[in-house]
Amino acid sequence: MATLYLLEQGAKLLKESKRLVVEKEDKILLEIPDFKIDRVFIFGNIQITTQAMKFLLESGIETSFFSVFGKLIGKLSPVESKNVYLRINQYEKHKDENFKLSIARVFIEGKIKNMKTVLQKYVRNHTEIDFSESFLWLDNCLAELQRKTQVSTIVGIEGRASAIYFECFAKMFRKELAFTGRVRRPPSDPINSLLSLGYSLITNEMLSVLSGIGFDVYIGYLHSLEYGRPSLALDLIEEFRQPIVDRLTLELINKEILKEEDFEQKEGGVYLKDEPRRIYFRQYERRMQTEFLNLETGERTTYRKMFLHQAQKLARTLTEGLPYTYTPFQLR
Repeated sequence: MATLYLLEQGAKLLKESKRLVVEKEDKILLEIPDFKIDRVFIFGNIQITTQAMKFLLESGIETSFFSVFGKLIGKLSPVESKNVYLRINQYEKHKDENFKLSIARVFIEGKIKNMKTVLQKYVRNHTEIDFSESFLWLDNCLAELQRKTQVSTIVGIEGRASAIYFECFAKMFRKELAFTGRVRRPPSDPINSLLSLGYSLITNEMLSVLSGIGFDVYIGYLHSLEYGRPSLALDLIEEFRQPIVDRLTLELINKEILKEEDFEQKEGGVYLKDEPRRIYFRQYERRMQTEFLNLETGERTTYRKMFLHQAQKLARTLTEGLPYTYTPFQLR
């Protein structure tokens, strides 16, 4: 199954017979058999007909709407899962401070370990780089994490570990594009632009997975409640940021798949131009669908399947009376 990315401004998505059709100014740009689509991502000013919308809903195909720069605006989703018992357990666990503390610690432990693994993989191939002091600091963060007794202080450890990690990350780009630190809104340089776009995509995909299982995506355990923020999706992508988005960003820049001229200044930030954005999505899809071994099950998997695997693991943790069995995804 495939992801349909719609980027052509002014285009329209229609349903005709057993096909989804993308057209612009009465010219057909793309025709796809309807059974070959798993999800639809729409960027910017693109129309969708009522017939196409009805088909997507009836087929359970998640449709996400982004700004032209990649910010998630909203989703067209089928009727919410009937798994009310999962949501009841989710709400009850949110009231349990001990559970929140334990699961938040696990999320960040997984993230910091994946930070270390990304850095270690780079050092093995670039022996001129010395991150040994940073590894010690990250280990100190992991040790201190176990002593924290409030979620807010765990968030503080995550912030400190991220600062250490991104200082190293900035030294891993071998080409002319510089990265001086993480800047989110708006992204101030090409590398921040790629990070923001990638994080937005994986958050949206995790949100869809969680909604399909029956979670309330706005009730998280690490990320606090905030109006309109999908806190649970943000919780679960913490362990995937470095393995998916950061490694993809390094590859795109260091292999010169994307270059400085592929970006432009718009609305106070730096963003990919139209054609390079298409290149990015192809590379993103390749990474999301690349197979590797799931060490827990011994089966071949992909990052998309791992999103579902981790979400189902969390659901079992909440519903089966074994509150601290969730384990994070670990990059090998």
